[in-house]
Amino acid sequence: MLSRREFFHLAAAAAALPATALNFRSAMAKQKVTQTELLKFDSVGQVTLLHFTDMHAQLVPIYFREPTVNLGVGEARGLPPHVTGRDFLAKYGIGPGTPEAYALTDQDFTALARSYGRVGGVDRMATLIKAIRAERPANTLLLDGGDTWQGSYTSLKTGGADMVDAQNVLGVDAMTAHWEFTYGVDRVQELKDMLKFPFLASNVRDTEWQEDVFEAIKYFERGGVKIAVIGQAFPYTPIANPRYLIPKWSFGVNEDNMRKRVADAKAAGADLIVLLSHNGFDVDRKLASRVDGIDVILTGHTHDALPAPVRVGNTLLIASGS
Repeated sequence: MLSRREFFHLAAAAAALPATALNFRSAMAKQKVTQTELLKFDSVGQVTLLHFTDMHAQLVPIYFREPTVNLGVGEARGLPPHVTGRDFLAKYGIGPGTPEAYALTDQDFTALARSYGRVGGVDRMATLIKAIRAERPANTLLLDGGDTWQGSYTSLKTGGADMVDAQNVLGVDAMTAHWEFTYGVDRVQELKDMLKFPFLASNVRDTEWQEDVFEAIKYFERGGVKIAVIGQAFPYTPIANPRYLIPKWSFGVNEDNMRKRVADAKAAGADLIVLLSHNGFDVDRKLASRVDGIDVILTGHTHDALPAPVRVGNTLLIASGS
């Protein structure tokens, strides 16, 4: 069995790159974006973490343009993800006009959109996930960072049930949440009960008894590795969204609570501790600097898409975009 330090280096490599990254870059170099090319994989490490977030109930492919401006405040100014356009391309060594430039920046968007077309789509996600799982069936974990149930006509008409069906078909292993809470307490609980996987939110508590409302941690065995996944729902939900929808639930970043969850995971023998977060990138960057022991943070909420991880001490921040 690998030591924790040895495993972390392997797990970091697996988490640091999207599953298709090596072949995607190869395809870019050849200006090819065929399904066959993209579905060739190079296995890395013992565990593959698949992460998506902030899809806002968009089931079909759409045209999606990254922002022209992304201003960082204070010490975050100029740091990823607060880099856009040509500066982004230069920082990550991405050529203009490539598929990656189209996916990750606003540069030449109109022309590239005509060339490459729409992006996303749950059917395409399903194809990708199926191929990855077939290539490494015992090593893969699929995690949903939230903002999944709300944001489209079909989700409005079904009260989020269409998205729960999609998640179950995809075979999601765990999720956390934010806009999900805008359905209100009763509907959230109904939808949660329809899931075939855990709804994780370690920072949501009942205001009367200060008890956890949802499961906080889920343990998985993948590739001979025990993985702890801690869920962190959007901490400012009662401020950003109508509080009357969740009147008896409290939220918050709660560093002390996170330290306790990490300690619990270590005590349970976890080899790898993953935070499935909807804090937003800058909040997660600060959290990583203040809470020790988290190996990987899969961040969401701010819709940032970075082609490489950001390291904070011994923690890797992975931003999968939206």
